[in-house]
Amino acid sequence: MRLDNVRPLIVDALASGRGRRVVTRDVIGAGPRALAGVLEKKGFSPRIALAGAVIKGSVVLKDFDLLLVSGMTSDLTAVRRVVSRWRSKSEGPVLVGGPVASDPVGALLKTRADIAVTGEGELTLKELLSAGISQGILPSREELSRVLGASFLDGDVVRSNGLRPVMTRQAYESLQPSTEIVKDYPLHRSARVYVEVLRGCSNYHRARLALPEGVCEVCGKCHSGSLEDRYYCPQGVPPGCGYCSVPSLFGPPKSRPVDRVVDEVEALLSLGARRVVLSAPGFLDYGRDLLVEPEPLTDPRNPEPNYEAIEELLSRLTGLERVAEGQASVMIENLKGELVTERAAAILGRYLAGTAVNVGFETGSEDHSLQIGRSSIPQENLRAVRGLKRAGLKPYVYFIHGLPGRDAETVQATVEAIGESVKAGASRIILYRFQPLPMSAFQGRPSAPPAVKDPLSKRIFDEALKANELLKEDLIGTRLMVVVAETYDRDRRFKVAYPMLHGPVVLVEGGEGMDGEIVEVEVSGVVSDRMIRGLLLPESCR
Repeated sequence: MRLDNVRPLIVDALASGRGRRVVTRDVIGAGPRALAGVLEKKGFSPRIALAGAVIKGSVVLKDFDLLLVSGMTSDLTAVRRVVSRWRSKSEGPVLVGGPVASDPVGALLKTRADIAVTGEGELTLKELLSAGISQGILPSREELSRVLGASFLDGDVVRSNGLRPVMTRQAYESLQPSTEIVKDYPLHRSARVYVEVLRGCSNYHRARLALPEGVCEVCGKCHSGSLEDRYYCPQGVPPGCGYCSVPSLFGPPKSRPVDRVVDEVEALLSLGARRVVLSAPGFLDYGRDLLVEPEPLTDPRNPEPNYEAIEELLSRLTGLERVAEGQASVMIENLKGELVTERAAAILGRYLAGTAVNVGFETGSEDHSLQIGRSSIPQENLRAVRGLKRAGLKPYVYFIHGLPGRDAETVQATVEAIGESVKAGASRIILYRFQPLPMSAFQGRPSAPPAVKDPLSKRIFDEALKANELLKEDLIGTRLMVVVAETYDRDRRFKVAYPMLHGPVVLVEGGEGMDGEIVEVEVSGVVSDRMIRGLLLPESCR
């Protein structure tokens, strides 16, 4: 089979759960476009489809020769269903990647894919293409066994080759995600399109609860060793927060050059994208790695943010014509509370006023924060929320219920922290249920039960729900610029719209023929903790 005849299909199963996106329909992640960039550079013409479309039979699978599926750990069922449908139509090789492949044994045995790619997948994909999948065939066992980062199914046995060393910044800089392929997403004109600005995490603290009975030698390297010393733990505890696998999978932060990010965003905007999110585990890590090279950035606190790099990036992006004219928006998401200095908040406010930004608390207890490996404590996060609010941003705060080590005392502290965060200026409380992730310090721990089935978790859930309901009521009567997305499937009188600067989903009555257009609405009511109603102001349509 000639190269130009091989058609790869990338299936985006991220946040698809059992097969259909529900609450994240407006997300276009960076990972699938990164894979498409590798394939395009090799001369292929890949296509992207959502998992739900494949499962429903809306994609003609016989037109493709190679399947690549990207999903999260919680998307294992959706990935399995995609692979099953592929097997009924094609004999081409199947690769799975993304967080779901951080447990390659489970991913392969449960989905019956051929190859799992763990960690940074671009270089592994390049080697697999050289090994033979570029011809639409599965390479031999001998060829597969030489590719680091890959695991493969050999009958009913999974063969793993070990992780590939984390990518150098120079190798990372050489990658170019696809932009043209964003048009394959049905909602690309209204979705949040994620553009990776850095990869990896600087939190090389360790969870003290990770070892049996919480035993830790407290050697001090996590908090006071050299940058090189922090990289390794004498007791083998994975780095970072105990519930997170980012440092294990991607290593310390490495930043993309400003020019590369600006070129990618500009290309996406020219293709109709309206809402761009600068993707990073912690945005204020951007450029900090340049301040400590050649050492790895394994200290979440020092040095302070690279203010010059951050300001250059944001000033150039917000200066792009479509953004400056209000036809598109640039957003960020996650911030580490300990890096939100007064100067950092001022820079963010200068370029991103009105934008939602996320600060992770996870727990309201200072001692519990240290036990689970957090890089910040609640009081630092409250200070960050106040500073961000003063700077004109909209802080959202994260908490997790059911964490290892929680008890009545930590739950009480968390309930109090939710209230304090609202007083400090938080615009929304985001609550997650603890799930153990492969390659995290808490791997193998039991998942937390649903909040309604656990009295301690229910206290946190009820407090978060009450806070969000009050915060949503405050929106009534305010005006928002939103981009119209699609017809609301539960009531076709309404259109689903998304705020240009992030926020709750807005149901707008009318709006026919306005998909992808920016309009102004006045908030008229609250539908749920995630949805509001808005009255269309026709004179504002752009």
